[in-house]
Amino acid sequence: MLQTPSGGAGHGTTAADSGLMSIGAVLNALRDEFPDITISKIRFLESEGLVEPRRTPAGYRKFSAHDVERLGQVLRMQRDHYLPLKVIREHLDAMERGEAVPLPTLGRQRDGEPAPEPAEGPAAARIGREELLAAAGIDEQELKEWESYGLVTPLSDGVYDAETVTVASLVVQLGRFGIEPRHLRVMKAAADREAGLVDQVVAPLKRHRNPQTRAHAEARTKELAGLAVKLHAALVQTALGVRLP
Repeated sequence: MLQTPSGGAGHGTTAADSGLMSIGAVLNALRDEFPDITISKIRFLESEGLVEPRRTPAGYRKFSAHDVERLGQVLRMQRDHYLPLKVIREHLDAMERGEAVPLPTLGRQRDGEPAPEPAEGPAAARIGREELLAAAGIDEQELKEWESYGLVTPLSDGVYDAETVTVASLVVQLGRFGIEPRHLRVMKAAADREAGLVDQVVAPLKRHRNPQTRAHAEARTKELAGLAVKLHAALVQTALGVRLP
């Protein structure tokens, strides 16, 4: 059962008898499952229309149990399915209208999960800068540092591929072990070399006049990329003398 503390990040307010919670209480309620959650991220999700807490006459936010549950759903869909906030909002709104809608799939799936169906339209596979900052729980300066080392790179229109959320999450997790972005340049360089090798193999198919052959190049690229990732993981495990589950 969610407990509401007094004081803290909620400007000293409490849920009192109304059953509503301060933003500090919401933070504490979510932190066990989402240790990276912050006050600023909750506020950002509110600004993006993912949750609409009530406001006291003094302007303090008050969250209902439904608000907290919805926030949990948003954070799980970001963490487990790497979905952009726009897609998450549309999915949750449809569910609340009683519509039977399947969960969209996007980005990297967990090991053992089936590959996602292609997203409808290219816009669904992109994420904005502010959205990436919120998803990763980092600030603008940190993102600029990651970009300087080539760990994340915006597309030509300034947005990011959805897979960038996965990269950001892993960079943050490695940071907890003292591995800084500058240390990851060697991994980025290795990834670029592996990608170059795959691209070299499929380049003749991409240049082919036959549209079916060019389409086959994309499937071959995915297959080779999967094999390269598996080989890389196996080599790292062998070098360290460990075996991952």
